[in-house]
Amino acid sequence: MNDRSTAGPSPQGPTAGLGLKARHYEQALACPAAGLWFEVHPENYMVDGGPRLAWLDAVRRDKPLSLHGVGLSLAADQPPDPDHLGRLKVLADRYEPFVMSEHLAWSVRGDTYHPDLLPFPRTRRLLDRVCENVSAAQDALGRPLLIENPSLYLDLRGHEMSEPEFLSDMVARTGCGLLLDINNVFVSASNLKQSAVAYLDALPAAAIGEIHLAGHAPDDLWGEDLLIDTHGAPVSAAVWALYERTVARIGPRLTLIERDENLPDFEVLMAERDIADAILRQCPEARRA
Repeated sequence: MNDRSTAGPSPQGPTAGLGLKARHYEQALACPAAGLWFEVHPENYMVDGGPRLAWLDAVRRDKPLSLHGVGLSLAADQPPDPDHLGRLKVLADRYEPFVMSEHLAWSVRGDTYHPDLLPFPRTRRLLDRVCENVSAAQDALGRPLLIENPSLYLDLRGHEMSEPEFLSDMVARTGCGLLLDINNVFVSASNLKQSAVAYLDALPAAAIGEIHLAGHAPDDLWGEDLLIDTHGAPVSAAVWALYERTVARIGPRLTLIERDENLPDFEVLMAERDIADAILRQCPEARRA
């Protein structure tokens, strides 16, 4: 499947969005901000009815919606679960998200499910499997996917290629796009003592369809020597700097502020979202659109 589009946002369309949380539904519905869009984890909405779907129906009537999956286990050494894919397609057909994305990680082995997004060695055999799984998911859904780069806490043995090389080959072979999580890049680079700038510069710019921004925290035991991708803090100054540099290099891209823990008031999240929106609108490419 090769229907991949990574055109940047225009001033008239979606620009910067927020992860939608239940406690913010009413404020999300009432918010008039231009370019605002919302993202949800589809696994929280794979039900036949009830208040969650009613809320999502109301939000979707007024705002663009993205589905950001956590359950396809695309890096597992087995195909995506067909039942999960089927329920995801039902949800996607109902809400017609303008973007669908998933993580480059695994969480399922055999009949065992691990409630985490687990890493893997970047071997050519695993690249073949990931490409098979991404293609199978896109074909089943009838939609292209954006695949998110992981956050890493230790350097696994057995890598045969860098992560940018792995991602670039995956894009070329499957027609998927990339969801660039800049906080993940910063966390991984810090933990593995690598260069976040070199990583970002090595990615294929045309494949990047969306950017995620989130917060991190030092580990309770190891401190700054081990950063944890918590999604429980404001976006750091270092991540904002990498974001501005990235947008200047590749042009404006749909951007999402993620916050899953220590959830603040809606206005606090909107203040971060407005920073991203302003950066996107100030980009020369956006002003020409």
